[in-house]
Amino acid sequence: MKRALVTAAVLALAVTGCGGKQQTDSAAPGGSQSCEAGEGRITIATGNSGGVYYVLGGGLAQLISGTTKLRATAAETGASVQNIQQLVAGNYDVAFSLADTAADAVNGKGSFDGKPQKVQALSRIYPNSTQVLVRADAGIDSVADMKGKRISTGSPKSGTEVIANRLLQAAGLKPDTDVQAQRLDLAKTADGMKAGTLDGLVWSGGLPTAQITDITTALKDKVKFLDVTPLLPKLKAVNPVYDQGVIPAKTYAQPSDVPTVVVPNLLLVREDFPAGNACAITKLIFDKQAELAKVHPAAKEISKQLAPRTDPVPLHPGAKQALG
Repeated sequence: MKRALVTAAVLALAVTGCGGKQQTDSAAPGGSQSCEAGEGRITIATGNSGGVYYVLGGGLAQLISGTTKLRATAAETGASVQNIQQLVAGNYDVAFSLADTAADAVNGKGSFDGKPQKVQALSRIYPNSTQVLVRADAGIDSVADMKGKRISTGSPKSGTEVIANRLLQAAGLKPDTDVQAQRLDLAKTADGMKAGTLDGLVWSGGLPTAQITDITTALKDKVKFLDVTPLLPKLKAVNPVYDQGVIPAKTYAQPSDVPTVVVPNLLLVREDFPAGNACAITKLIFDKQAELAKVHPAAKEISKQLAPRTDPVPLHPGAKQALG
């Protein structure tokens, strides 16, 4: 059943080049804002096909299309940085993003240097775990040991790439020169790890991530996870959204739990996203959370209590209404 639901979610994904088409908003009698979606089409920017954004985004698109007047499609993308850039450009209407990347966007820092992006949040959702996996024979016991090694740092303009580069810098390495950085999507990363053309990878994603399961299942004790929490103080100095978490041993059939760095995910929209649509979609996430959790277990970690905690990204007024 679970496999069928995941498959259905993935089949719902459709790459599209246009967003914000024919959206209408609805107002309640007396001029107050209705928490009901208008008619039209919306597009959702997700991430790599092997990641949770992609699967969960497909499931969310199905729920929106099946329970509101909106018709939603979801697209595979390079993830956070690209998602925000194309959201602001009008190519997408809703976008998944890591909270650190979103904070950079509204503050005009990092990949958005000097150009604050006018985005708002529908909700804080599940956290991403930083998953650093290396081949056991590569001689890598810490991020600092990655010097000179072949490391997949994630797709260009992805949140994974942002975190990978910050981890390397926190360990005293220069990402452009001290490692043989491979800017690969997750599918190609998995292929490289299994083929032995990569020594390690950094991935920021929900638990479990299918492609990481593929690697650990295929290679078993030929790979191991690194504990990157010694670098957490330096990461928090860059952005306070980083926190300590754990990858439970059962997630990838490992011998023990792995301490790691976690960062929340956000669902983003532009400032001009219709309030009725924002309210309806935000409400839908929590009304149908059990169905989303059947699409991917990461959705179980979405918390209504934590949902409004999106600072420094402002919460959309429609989302405030839904969460109030």
